[in-house]
Amino acid sequence: MKALGGECVYAVEIDKQAAKVYEANWGHPALGDITLDADDDLGVMNVPPHDVLCAGFPCQPFSKSGAQRGMDETRGTLFFNIASIIKAHRPSVVMLENVRNLIGPRHEHEYSVIIETLRELGYHVSDIPTVFSPHLLPPELGGAPQVRERVFITATYAPHEVRKDLELGGPLPAAAMADTFGDFDPKRDWHIEDLLDDTHNVPGCDLTESENHWISAWDEFVQIMRPLMADRPLPGFPIWADAWMDFPEMPKIRWNADRVTVPSKVTMPTVDLELPAWKQSHLRKNYDLFARHFEAIIPWAHQWKVYTDVFPASRRKLEWQAQDAKSLWDTVMHLRPSGLRAKKPNYLPALVAITQTSIIGSRERRISPRETARLQGLPDSFVFPDQPDSATYRQMGNGVNVGVVWHVFKAHVERDRDILTSGRKTDAIVQAVASSPDTPSTVLSKHVPALDTP
Repeated sequence: MKALGGECVYAVEIDKQAAKVYEANWGHPALGDITLDADDDLGVMNVPPHDVLCAGFPCQPFSKSGAQRGMDETRGTLFFNIASIIKAHRPSVVMLENVRNLIGPRHEHEYSVIIETLRELGYHVSDIPTVFSPHLLPPELGGAPQVRERVFITATYAPHEVRKDLELGGPLPAAAMADTFGDFDPKRDWHIEDLLDDTHNVPGCDLTESENHWISAWDEFVQIMRPLMADRPLPGFPIWADAWMDFPEMPKIRWNADRVTVPSKVTMPTVDLELPAWKQSHLRKNYDLFARHFEAIIPWAHQWKVYTDVFPASRRKLEWQAQDAKSLWDTVMHLRPSGLRAKKPNYLPALVAITQTSIIGSRERRISPRETARLQGLPDSFVFPDQPDSATYRQMGNGVNVGVVWHVFKAHVERDRDILTSGRKTDAIVQAVASSPDTPSTVLSKHVPALDTP
């Protein structure tokens, strides 16, 4: 928003480390508590008038008692405090952001209450959310190689439009996952090498000896299976090594012995028909794979100590989603509770705040904090002063991609251009967007931290 010509008048971040990073980069304090600064009963204190309100908020469940009650129903949630600010100042444009799950089946009610509340406050808003991801945008428009689908609710203050919106469902969303940009193809044109440092040695990002062992073991499995699969692709279903222990011959093998004796044949197990259908399907596929290739799989499992304490249960699973990649070390990997997942290195899954970071096979290490900042569209001049890498990973996992915000906001202003040109303040927003560059990096490349800290 600053790059579009705006001046920040209020920012709030209750996490002290994140607030320190914000102020170090922008020179504007952010530490505070919105529940104290904005309450419909107590008044909106410390929040000056403004033209644009941007907010992300947790989606706590709203009341589902009887008829919807709009803003009253949001009481006790942070959206209630945001709505209190909107009610007090009526900013020309409101831009709300949340996780994809906001429009999932468990939160349909919360989403509908948010839309109802905005209309109650006089805002022209679509029934359909804007859902967008940075990997859909080409780099020249501010995109990044990260699949990070997020929900945006964008609204323009236009009380005269609300009645029509109630009848017709409002305008089309500002952007959509189906949007295209020339001949740009994310699967073809993105590659994470575009943002990686050209080094294997990044302090704190090394793999442990155990992690190297697990990856090397499954990499050899891939190399063994390729010629055995002939012209067929590697299995796309989850490979569960523990499922192979259902073969009655397997528990009899001495897995800690120096040598292993491979049985001449194996006995196909029976699938429990009371299991969920998806699990029955995975078991049948794993049984069939093992029955056809047990003579190669058993020596592999023995060599790498797959059925010993060297391999935790969660590491005895492989989710191969890398199509024709030659090796695990040519992929991007994630050590998940569901197993070791391998994907082609064109773009990464969404950064998250609470699970392990991506492993870059070509670098034989985890993605670095600086590289995660690039995935979120932040320049290398952006600083994270005096904090551990774990805090940076958490902040980037909780953050919003700059290019997506830039694109969605510009698309919203263009969509509501006719409404926004009807007033002096709103016309200034239209002019600021019209004169802005195609990508925020044009502006962010000139960013200088307010605090000169490495």
